[in-house]
Amino acid sequence: MTHGSYKQFCPVAMAAELLCTRWTIVLIRELLAGSTRFNDLRRGVPRMSPALLSQRLRDLESAGVIRRAPVSGEPDVSEYRLTPAGEALRPVIEGFGFWGQRWIDSTLSLEHLDAQLLMWDMRRNLDPQPLPRRRSVIEFLYPEQPPAERKWWLIAAPGMEAGCAVDVCLVDPGFDVDLYVSTDLRTMTAIWMGHDTVEKAIAADRLALTGDRALAGQMQTWLGLSPFAKGERFAS
Repeated sequence: MTHGSYKQFCPVAMAAELLCTRWTIVLIRELLAGSTRFNDLRRGVPRMSPALLSQRLRDLESAGVIRRAPVSGEPDVSEYRLTPAGEALRPVIEGFGFWGQRWIDSTLSLEHLDAQLLMWDMRRNLDPQPLPRRRSVIEFLYPEQPPAERKWWLIAAPGMEAGCAVDVCLVDPGFDVDLYVSTDLRTMTAIWMGHDTVEKAIAADRLALTGDRALAGQMQTWLGLSPFAKGERFAS
């Protein structure tokens, strides 16, 4: 399962042999966040190679942390779901996140910008309650990014029973846009992580909102923010 062993009977060492391999903790974070299919997991760990992702999934399955099951009616498609052992890692992963939010300098975090990961996180944490009971289309523009990663669309559509389905697109979905959000990727990431706010970014001319005034006025609420945004931060 791993290339090396600490050769210690200590449970910490035994757990570290599985969990402290490269990308494993981040992959478990994605599974805990609700991603179950290979392509969705890849969107949550976009810098992880498909080959390494496959290997880590096999490792976790072998260790009894996840179980793999075929998807009915979709040949060659599997879903990966956490076992009770995997679910028991939730407080461990949350502890990692809140520790990082409190003790790691935010300027270091904001050196690692990733538009794809940010938009994927925003998609799954969006709060539909403040949104109108119709399809809402929000276009994000990051002017300083390469053309291929400059424009993104969040689409929130109320479902019959599921409440609200949210999708993120890198290609124009062809719908009328309700709200345009123009900012730099660092500012949007800082807002998402709780290091900044929509109000402060607008006041400093780092963020511009154009379109539906109600959507614009409640952006800080429907944005949802990172699960760790409310974590206490160390004041040096």
